[in-house]
Amino acid sequence: QVQFVESGGGLVQPGGSLRLSCAASGISFGGSVLSWYRQAPGKQRELVAAIATGGSANYADSVKGRFTISRDNTKNMVYLQMNSLKPEDSAVYYCCAYTLGTAYWGQGTQVTVSS
Repeated sequence: QVQFVESGGGLVQPGGSLRLSCAASGISFGGSVLSWYRQAPGKQRELVAAIATGGSANYADSVKGRFTISRDNTKNMVYLQMNSLKPEDSAVYYCCAYTLGTAYWGQGTQVTVSS
């Protein structure tokens, strides 16, 4: 059974930072494309960042230069470092692992950027 544990979300002021973590069991991250998505109320889920098995990453235009995705295959972990946070970054953030034609999702962690 595949399980994810996401952590690191919370309330932060504009301009602040958060680091999201996602740990998985029941799946090997080594062969997976890992990504972070987010969904704000009333909006569709959108891709924030993705990192390939070789380590190359891509980002949504709205977060380029502020967010960094990274992975540690030895620990089966994926991270999202978020800096210079803006109110429009507020959303539920989900980690996702895509492998062998199947996408596996975490339960989501809430990020709220507000003064």
